[in-house]
Amino acid sequence: MYKKPYVIAEAGCNHMGDMKIAHEMINTAAIFCKADAIKFQKRCPKELLTKEQYNAPHPNPINSYGETYGKHREFLEFTVEQHAQLKKWCEEIGITYSTSVWDMTSAKEIASLHPKFIKIPSACNNHFEMLQWLCENYEGEIHLSFGMTTHEEEEKIVDLFEEYGRAKDLILFNCTSGYPVPFKDVCLLEISRMKKKFEQRVKSIGFSGHHNGIAIDIAAYTLGADVIERHYTLNRTWKGTDHAASLEPDGIRRLKRDLEATYDSLNIKSSEILPIEQVQREKLKYRKRNKFEAK
Repeated sequence: MYKKPYVIAEAGCNHMGDMKIAHEMINTAAIFCKADAIKFQKRCPKELLTKEQYNAPHPNPINSYGETYGKHREFLEFTVEQHAQLKKWCEEIGITYSTSVWDMTSAKEIASLHPKFIKIPSACNNHFEMLQWLCENYEGEIHLSFGMTTHEEEEKIVDLFEEYGRAKDLILFNCTSGYPVPFKDVCLLEISRMKKKFEQRVKSIGFSGHHNGIAIDIAAYTLGADVIERHYTLNRTWKGTDHAASLEPDGIRRLKRDLEATYDSLNIKSSEILPIEQVQREKLKYRKRNKFEAK
């Protein structure tokens, strides 16, 4: 039995540090795309980065919003008060608010807003101090991606959640960390491996894709990933590294539509001849005619 698909529009920092753009992204994701959730990101750059990393130039200067990588990251950050406003806008329009947290300060700030779920990105899934704090202090779901992660590290992560009695609040995401990811590196059968190893231990298995198009997501869902997360932008040509690997609103809209159509179709016939077929059977099905009918 397949669960109904749950679609997360990953806005990340594609708002370019502008609350007006973030508000538009929320409204568009809710009304036009009909996504189930929209997710942002929260970092404390001076905590997350070393002094050398903070003061280094952006590796791709054309996408930088500051003279150093640290200043670039600071420019894109919203305060916890601004995140509270984002959550309020989400609640008003009827879409779930969430945020990825990259460090302890950000985890504590976002947990104070009590969102339905918090995301741990692949880059930080080995921040065990932060994972432990969330297990002990945050009551909602925890979503966690397995990009750039060894099988040994995966087991250590799930063991931690089991130790703190929180594994049934954990959703694990198959993910390849690249922007964008070529199809040969998506490795969808990792979903089957993760289901075999972890499905009975955690709440669910999801898929976080950084590829082009939406066909792969449908395949991921049929393999058992019922939570689908895709990067989302209002314009793929905007300044920033994530826009090119994101879906524009019509892409998220079609993804949600096609996943729901797939969900509706994944069943077994309730009878050998369905009612919709019966009228066609009577009209079209071959039957041997007698001589009188043949004339």
